[in-house]
Amino acid sequence: MRSFGTEGRVRPEHHYIVPRTEEITDFISRVKNGKYIVLFAPRQTGKTTFFRLALEALSTEDPTYFPIQLDFQTMRNAAPATFYKQLYYQINRQIKSVFHKRGEVPSEALTQFLENTTLTDHFSMEAFFENLESFLDNDFRNQRLAATKVILLIDEFDGIPKTVVSDFLYSLRQIYLSDELLCPHSVGIVGVKSIAQLDYDRSVSPFNIQDEFRLPNFTLEQIQGLLGQYTVEVGQPFASEVVESIHKETAGQPVLVNRLAQILTTEFDIPKTEPITMAHFLKAHIQLVRGRNVNIQHLTTNIRRDRRFERILMNIMSYEDGLDFNLRDPHIDELATYGVIVEDADGMCQIANPIYLYCILQAFKPTMNGLEQEYFHEDNIDGFQGYLTATGQIDMERLLDNFRDFIARVGFKILQVPDTPQESVGRHLLLTYLDLFARSVGGVLSFEVETGRGRMDLLITREREKYIVETKIWRGDSRYQTGKRQLAAYLKLEGAGQGYYVVFDHRRNPEPRTETEELDGVTVRSYVIPVIQEQPSSQ
Repeated sequence: MRSFGTEGRVRPEHHYIVPRTEEITDFISRVKNGKYIVLFAPRQTGKTTFFRLALEALSTEDPTYFPIQLDFQTMRNAAPATFYKQLYYQINRQIKSVFHKRGEVPSEALTQFLENTTLTDHFSMEAFFENLESFLDNDFRNQRLAATKVILLIDEFDGIPKTVVSDFLYSLRQIYLSDELLCPHSVGIVGVKSIAQLDYDRSVSPFNIQDEFRLPNFTLEQIQGLLGQYTVEVGQPFASEVVESIHKETAGQPVLVNRLAQILTTEFDIPKTEPITMAHFLKAHIQLVRGRNVNIQHLTTNIRRDRRFERILMNIMSYEDGLDFNLRDPHIDELATYGVIVEDADGMCQIANPIYLYCILQAFKPTMNGLEQEYFHEDNIDGFQGYLTATGQIDMERLLDNFRDFIARVGFKILQVPDTPQESVGRHLLLTYLDLFARSVGGVLSFEVETGRGRMDLLITREREKYIVETKIWRGDSRYQTGKRQLAAYLKLEGAGQGYYVVFDHRRNPEPRTETEELDGVTVRSYVIPVIQEQPSSQ
């Protein structure tokens, strides 16, 4: 039986897989047109799997295409001579592998050519490809096939040593532009960093011939098809709302989709005769965001590389005007390279998906803020359990009233919360408060799809009941009123009768508010909560 793959390359014979038929057709068309194709995207987005499947489809469709697959992952610190020696070793091994897969044997002439060749630099590499084409052509003519076309696929290209990258790319460029040098026919370069980020001499780009290829995240329909493969094989269905929730929480990020499916199908003891429900999904969500996971660890490691990343990410979530997705800003460029942020429809920065948003806030949130003992008034003897009704529902109004009163009680002490930007402290405290509450009562705190432009929607789910809390920072009464109407529209879209709107006011003379209104058929309870700006003078 196949499984959902999350470690390394996904293989159709072992794993459920999204076919990506349209993307493969597009890729093959570019290869046939002799394009030099580049795909740079964050790790664990399915790049290597896609390119290998596409090359297999191409060589099956037309055996005159001869794919040579290389990997520069271990080359980073190699001296130039060592790099070209290893490059030739990989090429030689791949040529033999292609012949073996086809059930063929290289001619004696080709074998002798390969044995007598040594690569020492980019000049010898150009000469090698020029000669390789003629030897392969002779072999193919003997089999009554048309002249072969070599396809070079280089994975983990950003592992190329700095000392060789420029000359290597110039050589490929020269082959591409030449009327005589026709091998390789097409090149695919796959990596995390872009060509521009690898152009260490900062001169004119040696590879301005590139044809950029975009590999999008999975669509809802593709996720439905992926999970449907499991259902066909095993007989266990996913509830439709589970499939939709996987898509919403991951935004279709391939490894996150597969990891959630993996948890649900192999790590939970769900009888195969029962459907996978939202109750199961909520448990899987907790396990994913709170457990150890290579993708999440890469995310948090990368965003901690520079303290400026925290301020940028907090600004993305704080400012309704948005933050320009400007890749000429090195910090924006780096966060995009890591897959932390993406460009939204208006050209602004957006956190890539709600799971990443949760993990970002958890990464920057102090483990202890020093105020936990002051969450409750001294009359409260039940703790968080006191905010459940007799029927087991959450009394969100009382829960948020208590948070409002908690902020007022602690006053300037919130300025002492460690390692938290002042404008983010209110949201950090609310996140910590609601997250602790949700876990205390057997619920789950997650984020809705909106992950930028000043808006952050928190979702508490408990026993199939959903409670939506939108948070913003005060930007004037007009935007405050607009925010309420936006929340009302969102509540109607979600089929929720009531929602909660928490706005943090950082002005020197804040105006606290608590109000409940009926807006377009739904109830919105709003809070404007002052955040103390400075500690009172001791004089």
